[in-house]
Amino acid sequence: MAASSILLGVNIDHSATLREARFRAHGGTCGGVIEPDPVTFALYAEKAGADSITIHPREDARHIRRDDVRRLRAVLQVPLNMEMACTADMIAFAREIRPAHVCVVPESREEVTTEGGLNAVALRAELAGLTAELAALEIAVSLFIDPEPEQIEAAAAIKCPYIELHTGAFANAYYDLSARASEIERLRKAAILGHEAGIGVNIGHGINYTNVRHVRDLPHINEMNIGHSIVSRSLFTGVDAAVREMKRLIQPEQ
Repeated sequence: MAASSILLGVNIDHSATLREARFRAHGGTCGGVIEPDPVTFALYAEKAGADSITIHPREDARHIRRDDVRRLRAVLQVPLNMEMACTADMIAFAREIRPAHVCVVPESREEVTTEGGLNAVALRAELAGLTAELAALEIAVSLFIDPEPEQIEAAAAIKCPYIELHTGAFANAYYDLSARASEIERLRKAAILGHEAGIGVNIGHGINYTNVRHVRDLPHINEMNIGHSIVSRSLFTGVDAAVREMKRLIQPEQ
C-alpha cells in the first residue's frame, strides 16, 4: 500500500547555480546587484507548501555557499536538510549549523550533480561514527544510496534512521518502457526492504513533473526530494505555482 501522504523536500541548489553564473567573483551572496538570492527562493517554496528545504554545500561551493546555509538556518520554519560528503570538514560544518537532517552523499569535483549512490558497505565504519555523532546533536542522518539490498542492509546495520533511494537510473530509463519497469521494480523492492528494516524511506534525483506519477505509488515513501525540475518550472510559472503543482502530483492515487 502506498503512503497516504508524501512530503516534498525542495532542493534549491540550482537557484544558486543561476546566481553563480553571473556573480561568482563577487564577495557576497546576496544584496546589491547580486541575484537571485537562494534564501528568498527557499522562503517562497516554504510559503507554497514545501515540507523541507534541501541544500548541498559542496567542497568547491559551485552553487550553495556556506553563508547561504547559515542564513537559511536562521530564517526557515520548515526543516533544513543538508546534503554533505562524509568528510571531517563537512561534519564540523554540520555541528555548526545543526540542520534537522543530514543526507550523506558521494561527491566528486568532476560531476555536474550527484551521480550514483553512496557505497555504504565500503564506508560502513565511517558512516556509523558520523550517524552516532550527529544523532547525539539531534540531527537525523540519511544515506543517499542505490536501491540495492546490500546497501540497505548496511544502512540498517549502521542504525541510520533514513535512507534516500537514488532514482537517477529510473529517470534515465524513463522513455525505455522495459527498463523503466525494471527500475520501478528495483525501487519497490528496496522501499519494502528499508521499511521492514525499520528505516524511513525517501527518494530523489531526476524526479520531474512527468515521471513523478510512476514513483508516487511506491510503498512506504516518506518524502521526495526534488530540485532541478522545480527550479526549471519556476522560470515559467513562478516558485509558488511550481511548488504547489508538484505537491499535488506527488500524492499517491487513492
